[in-house]
Amino acid sequence: MPQYLEAAVEIAREAGALLLPFYSRGVRVEYKGEVDIVTEADRASEALIINRLNGYFPGHAIVAEEGGGHSGKTGYRWYVDPLDGTTNFAHTFPMFCVSMGLEKDDELIAGVIYDPLRDELFSAEKNGGARFNNDPLHVSRVGRLEEALVATGFPSNKRHKSVNIHFYHQISMRSHGVRRAGSAALDLAYVAAGRLDCFWEFHLHAWDIAAGKLIIQEAGGEVTDMHGGPHHMESSHIAASNGCLHAPLIEAFDEVFAGVYRVKLPEIQKPEVRS
Repeated sequence: MPQYLEAAVEIAREAGALLLPFYSRGVRVEYKGEVDIVTEADRASEALIINRLNGYFPGHAIVAEEGGGHSGKTGYRWYVDPLDGTTNFAHTFPMFCVSMGLEKDDELIAGVIYDPLRDELFSAEKNGGARFNNDPLHVSRVGRLEEALVATGFPSNKRHKSVNIHFYHQISMRSHGVRRAGSAALDLAYVAAGRLDCFWEFHLHAWDIAAGKLIIQEAGGEVTDMHGGPHHMESSHIAASNGCLHAPLIEAFDEVFAGVYRVKLPEIQKPEVRS
């Protein structure tokens, strides 16, 4: 087991170092769709990671965001996001990371999330605990949703069809606040570190969540779908928490799914016109 985690840490740090010069000088943006973007930094980071993984573990499958992966001959599969938070990166908004998760026979066994701007590395191995740089990592102990700092995200693609605004409003009214920083992997890492108490989002990809899911679980937290059921890589939504808050979080989601709003949306008031 340690050989996989140690390799992932090494590769993630190398990819993070590669990203920093791109971030400093700015990057050219290309559109994968109407609003989804990719940069030369994404592609360079992914090429580096895939090259290193192939060198260390030639039989492993790789699933990568920019399509550079391949099938393998073993039960091992890497989920790679070479630059999570591309839109942030392109605008020099300082929230992005490298994320790598390893699965064996459909069970996550290692995960690494690296923020090169802050030199912060979150990592975990199955049944081995989670770590922040060299220190043990543990979720928060906040026990009331009203005291929780929560995070979520919104898709760049098909934003007009996203139902998350309903959940955002209700949870923001029932918690200490909701943050939307634009990097799901870092949001998950922050739940593991106790900087956030909960996170939820719709329609994330496996490479967005693989590493963070394991890191939260090994840090003592809980990860399910938004109904409280088992979360799988193909699940259409995810809910993560420190564990203490999971039941009230799922209860709040259940109400919104059922169309029950404890707090109504405020009416828009026209501003007064002063002469």
